[in-house]
Amino acid sequence: MSLSNLDALFKPSAVTVVGASSDPGNAGFLAMRNLLAGGFKGPVMPITRTAKAVSGVLTYESVEALPMPPDLALICSPAAQAPGLLRRLGDKGARAAALLGPGFGALSPHAREDLKNDVLTAAREYGMRILGPGCLGLIVPGSGLNASLAEETALPGRIAFVTQSDSLFTMVLDWAKANQIGFSHFISLGDQIDVDFASVIDWLGSDPNVRSILLYVESVQAARRFMSAARAGARNKPVLVMKPEDVFAQDTSEDNCLFSLDDESDAIYDVAFRRAGIVRVPDIDSLFDGARTLARALPLHGDALAILTNGRSTGLLAADACLKGGAPLACVGPETAAEIEKVVRRDRAGDNPVVLPYNADARMYADALSLLVKDKGVNAVLVAHVPFAGVKGEEVARSVAEMASRTKRPVLACWSGANRSREARAILQEEGVPTFETTDQAMHAFLHMVHYRRNQEMLMETPDSLPRDFFPDTTHAREVVRKALAEERARLTDPETKELLTAYGVPMVETRVVKSAREAVLAAEELGYPVALKVRSPEVRQPFEMGGVALDLETPEQVWDAAAHVAHRLHRHMPTAHISGFTVQQMGRRPGAHELYIGMYVDPVFGPTVRFGHGGLASRVIKDFAVSLPPLNMALAQDVIDRTRISRLLKTTDTARQVDLDDVCLTLIQVTQLIIDVPQIAALEINPLFADDKGVLALSAQVWVAPYEGEGADRLAIRPYPSELEECVTLKDGQRVTLRPIRPEDAPAHLEFVRNLDKDDLRLRFFGVVQNFEFSDMPKFTQIDYDREMAFIASTEVRGTPKTLGVVRTSTKPDNSEAEFAIIVATDMKGQGLGSLLMEKIIRYTKARGTTWLTAETLPENKGMVGLAKKFGFEINVIYEDDLVKMRLRMN
Repeated sequence: MSLSNLDALFKPSAVTVVGASSDPGNAGFLAMRNLLAGGFKGPVMPITRTAKAVSGVLTYESVEALPMPPDLALICSPAAQAPGLLRRLGDKGARAAALLGPGFGALSPHAREDLKNDVLTAAREYGMRILGPGCLGLIVPGSGLNASLAEETALPGRIAFVTQSDSLFTMVLDWAKANQIGFSHFISLGDQIDVDFASVIDWLGSDPNVRSILLYVESVQAARRFMSAARAGARNKPVLVMKPEDVFAQDTSEDNCLFSLDDESDAIYDVAFRRAGIVRVPDIDSLFDGARTLARALPLHGDALAILTNGRSTGLLAADACLKGGAPLACVGPETAAEIEKVVRRDRAGDNPVVLPYNADARMYADALSLLVKDKGVNAVLVAHVPFAGVKGEEVARSVAEMASRTKRPVLACWSGANRSREARAILQEEGVPTFETTDQAMHAFLHMVHYRRNQEMLMETPDSLPRDFFPDTTHAREVVRKALAEERARLTDPETKELLTAYGVPMVETRVVKSAREAVLAAEELGYPVALKVRSPEVRQPFEMGGVALDLETPEQVWDAAAHVAHRLHRHMPTAHISGFTVQQMGRRPGAHELYIGMYVDPVFGPTVRFGHGGLASRVIKDFAVSLPPLNMALAQDVIDRTRISRLLKTTDTARQVDLDDVCLTLIQVTQLIIDVPQIAALEINPLFADDKGVLALSAQVWVAPYEGEGADRLAIRPYPSELEECVTLKDGQRVTLRPIRPEDAPAHLEFVRNLDKDDLRLRFFGVVQNFEFSDMPKFTQIDYDREMAFIASTEVRGTPKTLGVVRTSTKPDNSEAEFAIIVATDMKGQGLGSLLMEKIIRYTKARGTTWLTAETLPENKGMVGLAKKFGFEINVIYEDDLVKMRLRMN
């Protein structure tokens, strides 16, 4: 998403109000009043023909009469006039506009769409950015910009709030003012025909004055843009979101949607936020409590919480909320517990919650807290103080704040008592300790920290390597689907489904499709007894629901009789159903195996989604499912399994019921890779999938297909690993190496690569800052968003172990105008032409993306880099005062 001219929206030097008015009920009056009251330091130029002055400011009759180009135009005229006004403003030099005028919401859907297109056409002629329509504008308190129609203004702060809802814009402003919460930005997006969540998150994510980003999301329009921006923003600062469930969502009953559950849409948003590293919260209070806590508290390095309190009931309530929220209570070590008992002078005082006497003084709190924060089993401490007569809560607060300032572990405080503890809470807050009035508030805040940590791990994880022996037969799978589409069929036959799945390594029971009872007997003889027989009818999706299935047939006579019986039962339920034949399958004998479910369908917003859960006949009643977004790896596959109730059974220690979880994870990966490689698959369902210690076996599966033009990766909200960019090259010494995009599992080899680099090479690459890299540093290099970043490595194998020989990486601006690159080659590989091969690779890639400029910076002493850039035609510009060399190459 383009960031061009967003500075004109968020940091304008001059603003014009088109349709300014002296009528208090008019949008033009509110815009003028707020601009002037906000203290905006630049020129404010009202345009109107009905008054010589508005709010004491002289007006101009037209856009053309303005004395200077405005950066930002607030268009308060009726919506229908917007396209013409934008062209006139563009001619004048305006670079951004907020459409605040009335009339857009009253238009018919068709007229609204036409007006949107006209507005975008006009704006794109001049590169203007458009906020709205149907929005209340924006407020940037730090620069005095109140370009909104709100009744209240925002206090200055470092929290950015972005909302789709006008009513929430007004409500949160009022709420925040009452709670003395300040903002860096307060933005109403409206209909997002241009400036959307993605572009705003990109802008805010790079603004050093923004400490955290809060979103109110009703829907996402461009899923991949949103996910890329959110993933980039969440790497830099906390991003929290509140999203209501859509009670007016389209009916997702089985008649309308083969696979989705009633709450599936909300579950997909949930997993999308998690994959993006965003924390979802349920309400406004949690949104701001979470933002303040994440901004103030030290980072969590684990989820185990210790509770220190002088009220037993308070401690138990907090502990109960912690466990119900999915976080564990810390197990206090025996040595720490013994020391706490000495401090408290009571047996078992080291249990968690740690309960102090009701009249515990400041010294006792400090001593107990100092022991807890040193315990290896404690990741964070909640200090919950209940006021009692004779105990000065302020002194206790000072001792807790002092101790909290000396530790690297997060300390949260709960000082109950609305008025009595106000001063104590102020002391803690002033020292930067997240402080709350109730244990509910404190525990919600702590759980936000837990979810944030887990989401960051998911965002930056280094998953296990994928199995090396996974070589799907993509050509055959595509041919199976192509044949069905050529015959204008929307569903694969059972044998076709088996061919498709086995091509991707998913084992299925042997299946035959026959047209008569006689053929069914012959098929059973060929497969071997016992067999299962299912009636086939185009009107019936699940034969077992109509009594159309017979199991454990062991003789030809039983097969013959069963064919008649299932046909009769089907006609009894559906007299008009056409019976096209029967399916005969081997009985999948897996005693003790768990029945699982894997499904895929295409969500209208996020594209293909994968569902995993409890399988079998009762799966739709039990509704034990979790969803995820492809692509998956072993770690993400394990995560979707862990979010189901049946996962507890899959992890049983009972040897008779053990499951090869790696094989289940691999099956999920195989299915997701299938739907990426064959985008004509519209929906898929494997049910049941048997799983035990021998692996998995699919007993039944169904696949729906539909025409699709384009690459499979284009359907996904998160771009998968681009294997099409892999290639093999030859070095000067004849050595063959692979140039390919970096993968998360390259982390070990990448760590070895950077650790073996010469110190001078490291210094030149990192501009004099030589780092001692650890394995924990590797995810930021190897876990990248392929939609925005790219890193090509030169890789080979030494005695079966991957080895990285060099790397070139780019970071592309969201508007694709520029990509900045950096390149480094292993010290012992210089002189083999590897640098030139990597440079050529990144130039080809950047050109193919349509990027305008490829740029880089280096130190003047880096003669090798400067020489390489000259070889490929880069413009070289030496900035002597900054001791810097800038290089750039025009791509298009």
